[in-house]
Amino acid sequence: MSATYEVINPANEQSVKSVDLADLAATDKVIEKAHKAFDSWKKIAPGDRAKLLRSFAQVVFDNRNELAALEVTNAGHTIGNALWEADNVANVLNYYSASPERLFGKQIPVAGGIDITFKEPLGVVGVIVPWNFPMPIASWGFAPALAAGNTVVLKPAEYTPLTAIKLGELALKAGIPEGVFNVVVGKGSIVGNRFVTHPLVRKIVFTGSTTVGKQIMAGCADQVKRVTLELGGKSANIIFADSDIERAAAAAPGAVFDNAGQDCCARSRILVEKNAFDKFMSAFEAAVKKFRVQEPSLATAEMGPLISKKQLESVQAYLTEPVAFTGTAPSGKGFWMAPTVLLPKDRKSKAWREEIFGPVVSVMTFDDEADAITKANDSEFGLSGSIWTNNSGKAIRVARAVESGNLSVNSNSSVRYWTPFGGYKQSGLGRELGPDALDSFTEVKNVFIATDN
Repeated sequence: MSATYEVINPANEQSVKSVDLADLAATDKVIEKAHKAFDSWKKIAPGDRAKLLRSFAQVVFDNRNELAALEVTNAGHTIGNALWEADNVANVLNYYSASPERLFGKQIPVAGGIDITFKEPLGVVGVIVPWNFPMPIASWGFAPALAAGNTVVLKPAEYTPLTAIKLGELALKAGIPEGVFNVVVGKGSIVGNRFVTHPLVRKIVFTGSTTVGKQIMAGCADQVKRVTLELGGKSANIIFADSDIERAAAAAPGAVFDNAGQDCCARSRILVEKNAFDKFMSAFEAAVKKFRVQEPSLATAEMGPLISKKQLESVQAYLTEPVAFTGTAPSGKGFWMAPTVLLPKDRKSKAWREEIFGPVVSVMTFDDEADAITKANDSEFGLSGSIWTNNSGKAIRVARAVESGNLSVNSNSSVRYWTPFGGYKQSGLGRELGPDALDSFTEVKNVFIATDN
């Protein structure tokens, strides 16, 4: 180990723990360990692999309180969110525990014989996790990878390594063989880059910024290495005048300020039909001012601090447009910021176009359905979004027209582990979760057996 990192509680800026950072040699050792374990892991009977994943899920659930407490302290997540995140890991593991016994190939009709296909694991999978949702996003990568018969090396973000380290311990406790699920803490420039360059790493799952995702994609091209990329977002929340305006306004703060806005799915662009603007803004202001920004360990907290001083300063730099109104936030120690609503002058505004990754939302009006679609699609991103209307035909038309991978109608939900998740345009490449996730962790092998001899 070449260095250490001091984990900081973002709510009070106090040191939590010092963790060792892996150097290049340590990273190579872990990758080689995972490669060695792959041969035996892929040969485990499907039913036995399924049992081990279910055991892993149960151990995670049994330790949900400890995992949640770590996330509150390490990432500043509210306790309610953190408990949901721990449960999500267990649920994702349970969901994919059904996959080993259902990893079906095909029998394809051909002349002169029998043709069958097999879905075979890739080998070592490197999973690179961001700091905004350390637990669930990790499981979205490692659970289907393990279910398909791959081994995993997980790299958490430097800011938030604690739950990943704990998950590594729980995997062993659950009976996952040594070397199958590995956690290596280190800098992206060392560990993450080694995933890209090491020939034994056959696939990378990366969630993070579009800039870094492009670098990983370019680096993987040298070895024609598979990648799944979940990148940035600038999602639109489209409010039509025929919707339940009060309901849409009440839901809007949670859609953008949850996790202090540090969410690639955050509805950070609100588009309101012009003749409903005043009604919406009045109700929205009341909802924002009631939104509880508190010490994250409190059960009443709806939003905690930002992850770091650096992130806080980055977000504050976007506050150059007219402010409509703000909520409240604690003062003193910690990386706190009040929820903020902007009224940008036009669509060229940085606050309107760029992913801020903080508790800031911009509001703009639109004239009609066509104008709403045009403004929603005027972005390099296309990850998520919402459509609020009581007209079902309009909802379907707009949903089909908006260039985004995940949309909800009269709702602000984005992610369900049983449905596909991923983005259009520069929001990513590939899909995570859902019933087809294992396809991206397997190779299809075709075998023809001649019957004419």
